[in-house]
Amino acid sequence: MPFVRKLRPLYALLVSTVLLSPAWALTPGTAAPAIDLPGRTGTVSLDAYRNKVVYLDFWASWCGPCKHSFPWMNAMQAKYGARGLQVVSINLDANTADARRFLQEVPAHFVVAFDADGKTPRQYQVRGMPTSLIIGRDGRIVAEHMGFNERDTAALEQKIQAALGDGK
Repeated sequence: MPFVRKLRPLYALLVSTVLLSPAWALTPGTAAPAIDLPGRTGTVSLDAYRNKVVYLDFWASWCGPCKHSFPWMNAMQAKYGARGLQVVSINLDANTADARRFLQEVPAHFVVAFDADGKTPRQYQVRGMPTSLIIGRDGRIVAEHMGFNERDTAALEQKIQAALGDGK
């Protein structure tokens, strides 16, 4: 067993190098990996939102910027939902109870899924919190954004509009 413990740092370095390599990053035009996760009201599947524009957001209860992103995502869902936008957020807390406490303080008026095992962020090559992707009606990634800052919201909204076909 001591030999295995000595290999752990090397293994961690190898895995992080592979996962964070730009060659593995999802790029615009790439098909969005399938999602099939437990949600607040049943299973959340990305296939259910085919022909919609999906704003896919990865978050955690301990993430400070995530608390600021939720009101904006609520506003986007309210403003563009009737035109085909669906905000889907995936919580990455190991303990779902932490996420549910967060949601009591910071309501989400959009779809919430839970991925305590962390499979989905690996598929989407998530490198920081929060990370969001815009997925077009065809199921392909349109854009990716890491972090959340008020000064980025206008550009993000323009990308949502473009994906919806508004051209505004």
